[in-house]
Amino acid sequence: MSEGRQGVVAGVTGVLGGFRDFLMRGNVVELAVAVVIGAAFTNIVNAMVEGVINPVVGAFGTRDLSAYELCLRGDCAGDSGVAIRWGSVVSATLTFLITAAVVYFLMILPLTRFVARMRRKEETGEVAPLPTELDLLTEIRDELIARRTGRPVATVGAQRSGETEPPAGPAAGPVRE
Repeated sequence: MSEGRQGVVAGVTGVLGGFRDFLMRGNVVELAVAVVIGAAFTNIVNAMVEGVINPVVGAFGTRDLSAYELCLRGDCAGDSGVAIRWGSVVSATLTFLITAAVVYFLMILPLTRFVARMRRKEETGEVAPLPTELDLLTEIRDELIARRTGRPVATVGAQRSGETEPPAGPAAGPVRE
């Protein structure tokens, strides 16, 4: 292949690789799943409005909310009148409210409670304060003394003014053989 042709192929491969990376990002995939679920959920809500809400409203008037209208001019039964179909607006509003309530009570509220519970667990989990330089040096000193004497030292923190037993080691005095 010629150099120009290889550059074009590499450019197309780079563009397609970037496009693949874009599609496989978590946000794009999650958005696609949300759209698909939202479309399926719309059918459920529409069935709920048509099967439950409209009959309840129909007990007080017509079975179909879209039949409610207001005639502004002329005869609305014919083509000469101007009708405002406020029933369809009420039906769409009820559909929206039902959708919003289901999303809130079945998705948002449990997720909010879960996140709050996780935050409380993080806040109540006692985090040990980081030791200061003096604390670390005191621990090192006590460990060295414990190794020399063969017994653990119980003092932590304040510096000791004198020891009850001199430390064993080369500076302790003459060595007997």
